Amino acid sequence: MAAHQEKKNSEERKHESTQNNVQTSQVQWGRAWEVDWFSLASILFLLMFAPLIVYYFIMSCDQYQCSLTDPLVDLLTGNAHLSDIWNKTPALTYRAAGIYTLWVTFQVFLYVFIPDFCHKFLPGYVGGVQEGAVTPAGAVNKYEINGLQAWIITHVLWFANAYYFHWFSPTIIFDNWIPLLWCANILGYVVSTFAMIKGYFFPTNAKDCKFTGNFFYDYMMGIEFNPRIGKWFDFKLFFNGRPGIVAWTLINLSYAAKQQELYGQVTNSMILVNVLQGIYVLDFFWNEAWYLKTIDICHDHFGWYLGWGDCVWLPYLYTLQGLYLVYHPVQLGTANATGILMLGLIGYYIFRMTNHQKDLFRRTNGNCKIWGKKPQYIECSYMSVDGTKYYSKLLTSGFWGWARHFNYTGDLMGSLAYCLACGFEHVLPYFYIIYMTILLTHRCIRDEHRCSSKYGKDWNRYTAAVPYRLIPGVF
Repeated sequence: MAAHQEKKNSEERKHESTQNNVQTSQVQWGRAWEVDWFSLASILFLLMFAPLIVYYFIMSCDQYQCSLTDPLVDLLTGNAHLSDIWNKTPALTYRAAGIYTLWVTFQVFLYVFIPDFCHKFLPGYVGGVQEGAVTPAGAVNKYEINGLQAWIITHVLWFANAYYFHWFSPTIIFDNWIPLLWCANILGYVVSTFAMIKGYFFPTNAKDCKFTGNFFYDYMMGIEFNPRIGKWFDFKLFFNGRPGIVAWTLINLSYAAKQQELYGQVTNSMILVNVLQGIYVLDFFWNEAWYLKTIDICHDHFGWYLGWGDCVWLPYLYTLQGLYLVYHPVQLGTANATGILMLGLIGYYIFRMTNHQKDLFRRTNGNCKIWGKKPQYIECSYMSVDGTKYYSKLLTSGFWGWARHFNYTGDLMGSLAYCLACGFEHVLPYFYIIYMTILLTHRCIRDEHRCSSKYGKDWNRYTAAVPYRLIPGVF
């Protein structure tokens, strides 16, 4: 659970200096300094096989109608060879390279050069220049929060083209999906490699760098905490939110357009996927300022895990439901469609309200009501590398009293709804719920390990007050 990381002000929140020996306890805040054998094995596995997993899923849809077993059966029985599958795979094209270059350049332009104006007329929206959390070195970075604005501008242009300008077909993303995959991989590896070189030779903040001495771990998990170019281009925020998440809804719209082109209609399952995932994406951008206080920004360093993952893994595997529905259109019965919609909306409600409770608690420093009552919390403290002592409060009321990561529970309910919309003919669209369960469970454990190192005995008090991670009474 990310903590409220403001410095205490006035007499109650004075900075407290510490002796040099307290910095040893600071070693484990954020990414690890040392690498155990299991972590290294996991890193090597992901570096070798994650790109192949993405290729396998996309190839299975392109050549085997989304069957994950048929390619293996063909290879094992000798009906096909790896060279046969590879030779049928569309290659990188100049058209795809041009599309992708234009896309990324446009998103960089929107991110760096167009200050946010949405916060000036949208009630409740927090945009513009915002401060992030305190880094392990004690720095507080400022960010230009304009993701919602970028999403709106991008989608207005998309629909203007589809219904008025007709510069390109709305199916352009689907039609170039595999060539665009090669472009995304190139960008993912280039930015990850650049981030590692930058961490060694010209880091933005040397005190926020971590070196394990293991090349593969440092490449995967990153060296710099917040690599930046200039004042505003923050690698972590840009690649976490753009270009992959802005593209998410465009990709689904392109799938829907292809379904319309192939079958003369858009099925209700495709509409469900577009609506439910669209809500999730819009929620991300509406709450982008809140996102600055999440584990991605507060703890993760920027390496291949985020750089390649946000360029390739996110847009290609998070959109598998829509891709599947292009090849296997599913028209759900009214009861099934309604049930799936309700599951997705309830999951979103839990996800949003859980995060809202924590955000309200942070913003008011606990001077608020949650479920009509004054919130309960655990007061704790932690040290930054420069020896400054900070104070934080961990909420134990509302949904946060039910489980330490109940927002993830809502997230998993929504993830399951996306998959159920695709029926039960193939396992491929269910990869998302399987992956998200593993990811979020791992994040629970990873986040709690860091919090335990950061807060020490105060974290033990917190886990005693809230004993469950995801499902009250179970886990």
